[in-house]
Amino acid sequence: MSDDGPCFLSATDLRRHIGRKEISPLDVTRAVLARAERLQPELNCFITLCADEALAQAKSAERRIMSGDSIRILEGIPFTVKDIVNTKDVRTTFGAIPYRDNIPDHDAVAVARLRAAGAILVGKTTTPEFGTKCLTDSPLFGRTRNAWSSERSSGGSSGGAAVAVASGIAPLAVATDGGGSTRIPAACNGVVGLKQSNGVIPHSQVQDAFGNQTYVTPMTRTVADTALMMQAMAGEDASDPWSIGIPATDFIGGALPCGDLSGKKILFCLTSTGRKVSADVAAAFSASLKTLKALGAELEEMPGDGFDVEPIWRAINHTVWRTRFERLAAEHRDELSKTFLKQLALAQKVSGVDYQQAMFDRTILFRRVQSLLQSADLLVMPTISRTALPIGQDLFGTIEIDGEVFGDVRPNWFPWTIPFNMTGHPAVSIPCGFGIDGLPIGLQLVGRFRGDAELLRVCALFEAAQNSLGRWPGEAGVGLG
Repeated sequence: MSDDGPCFLSATDLRRHIGRKEISPLDVTRAVLARAERLQPELNCFITLCADEALAQAKSAERRIMSGDSIRILEGIPFTVKDIVNTKDVRTTFGAIPYRDNIPDHDAVAVARLRAAGAILVGKTTTPEFGTKCLTDSPLFGRTRNAWSSERSSGGSSGGAAVAVASGIAPLAVATDGGGSTRIPAACNGVVGLKQSNGVIPHSQVQDAFGNQTYVTPMTRTVADTALMMQAMAGEDASDPWSIGIPATDFIGGALPCGDLSGKKILFCLTSTGRKVSADVAAAFSASLKTLKALGAELEEMPGDGFDVEPIWRAINHTVWRTRFERLAAEHRDELSKTFLKQLALAQKVSGVDYQQAMFDRTILFRRVQSLLQSADLLVMPTISRTALPIGQDLFGTIEIDGEVFGDVRPNWFPWTIPFNMTGHPAVSIPCGFGIDGLPIGLQLVGRFRGDAELLRVCALFEAAQNSLGRWPGEAGVGLG
């Protein structure tokens, strides 16, 4: 096996090889760190690398295996963590200059569980300031480039996580998703990004646990690896009221590509009313529907009206941001980006009545999606309306789709991700093809509330039918391989 060889294995494969003592955790960790250091100047997907700590953990895992101790579910497998998720004794900057030296004294619950399962933290991945936009750049570290093209954005806000997985640096990544921040970069970089049902993975950092619409999520290259992460991360915790009482689930077994989709009804929609998708996204979506039908699913088109909910999301989300960050912005204005400050300013126009009406509208949306999923098993739509945006994209700039120019990035690029943050239903982006520019395209599948394992099973069947896992970013992109 080449020096980079372990980097191209899935976590599921690594687990098997490590368990059989065919691969050393120390060799895997060394390979991952070497690849990260080599690609970092091109991709810029890390804020911090944890080389010394990771190698020490790898040596400990190797001793554990060689001494015959029981092997934990993620023993010796490398993972990364988005730099807005707390990691004990490893700096967590939130992508913001005022927090560049912040070192938490505890892990977020999801991170603690991965460590307890034997996984090895190799680094913290890039994020825009506090994960507040769909592009991954910040005054603290600059721009993160797409794994497939140096001229394109990685998406965001979990852009660094997606790029690290897509480029073969580490098979598992902890991301977050507040409006599509896992699924958007997953689609841009050709990986699997799940926003699980609310509460399935506890969110121990969120300040409004009851009104929460943000998620700590898994990001991987394969569906099986997502299930593996879910197995380690899921389960109730006292910090998150939505997690309490959820029964234990066998994600690994439940997500196997068993059987077919006979008896499953899927509602599909290409675009929400008034929005456009590119021709290559439409073509990939059509091909994906044919794949789902060939697997045995019954397909029925659903109307796209009622899903254009970005104004509702913005009223809630930006009000939360204003409450969290207004004092920080006043004290550190010169260290924060104009884009971040402009988003905070937008919330000043939202009254308490506006906020509460948005919460009422959120409930209406939840009940609508619930109604749809009473007569169907899944909803399917494109993850984003076109492939990755240019590397210099401005959040408040225009967006071009097949030559047409639109004025707002959020509602025109990812109208389909935001709704399911607000409803809490599980939604996953899975690769479904490539655009005419050679960049990945994502398909979003939405499952029943708390039906995460079954959603992953459907994704595993789709992944197997697509048979696209052999393709990696190569010389046409940023020289990976």
